Parts: sequence; C-alpha cells; structure tokens
Amino acid sequence: MESLMHRILDIAPVWVYLTVGLLVFAEDAIFVGFVIPGETAAVLGGVAASQGHVVLGVMIALVVVAAIAGDSVGYEVGKHFGPRLLNASFLDKHRGRLDKAQDFLARRGGWAVFLGRFTAFFRAVMPALVGASRMPYPRFLAFNAFGGIVWGAIFVVLGYVAGNSYETVAKTVGRDIAIAVVVVLILGVIVWKVREHRQDKKIESEYHATHEGR
Repeated sequence: MESLMHRILDIAPVWVYLTVGLLVFAEDAIFVGFVIPGETAAVLGGVAASQGHVVLGVMIALVVVAAIAGDSVGYEVGKHFGPRLLNASFLDKHRGRLDKAQDFLARRGGWAVFLGRFTAFFRAVMPALVGASRMPYPRFLAFNAFGGIVWGAIFVVLGYVAGNSYETVAKTVGRDIAIAVVVVLILGVIVWKVREHRQDKKIESEYHATHEGR
C-alpha cells in the first residue's frame, strides 16, 4: 500500500485524472471491463485524493462523467451494431453470463442499468444490451446517470477513506500492522472474486449443458 501510494504521488496530477477517466470511460464503451474493472481506477483515484495529490471533488465528478459518457457510447454501439456485436466470437466464452444479463434486463428494465453498474460483467455489457433492445435513450440516460453518480461517488470515496485510514492506522499502531490489515482486506476481495468467478463458471456450464442437450 505504501509503495502504491508513492507511485501514485510520483505521477503528475493531470495524468492521474486522465488515466482514471479513460479507464472508467473505456470499461463501458469498449468492454475493457473484462480486463480491468472500473472500480480499480476509481478507488485509486480516491487514494490519490487522500494524499492531497488530486482534488477529491474533481475526481468524483470526473469518474461520474466518464462513467455516464462511457455507458452512452456503449448504448450507441449496441443500438447500431447490437446483433453482430452480441454474436461476436470473443463473447462465446461469456455466453452464459450474457444470457443472464439479457434476462436481467428483460425483467428489470431501466433498473437493470442502475443495478448492473455494481457488477463488473454487467457494467461492461449492459449499455450495449440496452442499446440493442431499443430502450429509449432518455429513459436509459436517467438510470445511467443515477447509477453513475452513486457508483462513482462510492468507489472514489472508498479509495479516499482507505488512503486516510491506512495513514491513521500506521501512525497509531505501526506500518507493519497497517500493512497486515490491508493484506487481509485484499485477501477478502480475492476470495469474493474467486467465488464470483466460480458462480460465473457454473452459469456458463449450465448454459452449455442445456444447449448441447437440445
């Protein structure tokens, strides 16, 4: 954590803003979320703000705008290239989760846009799915903006709190214990992601079993 903070502080603020904004934007616009979840960039932006390297309010506003803009581009991509895009070969290994996302959209409508923002895979594909479904853009934008504001504020503030908490704990009980706490938290996130991955694999296996049996 300490090394990460030092690396962030070595980067000029304008590059921190630019990198975080581009990663959040690209996640929804061009499926970068399959590789780098936007929460990572948002949290790091918050950590940088906790060190006074960037301004917290500006970082939150940047992440929110990038999230909304990225979703809007994803919506247009789905609207104009939906069928070809959704049948692309690079999505074959995600077909089970993609069907789940489509079902979620069919059941929840606009709320799927809002709720989907809090799951990495749904966040990456939902805008294109909504565009392909021809949901009116004003309706999509309303839920998209609501989700972007809530999601962006939460994850940037989480990074900000984590950065400040690390320094507070380090000063109170020492850096070794502070690092140990961070490691435990990271392991908790890893376990959560492994469980999520296993659940995704189960969904995909059930999908392939169902379709092979037809």
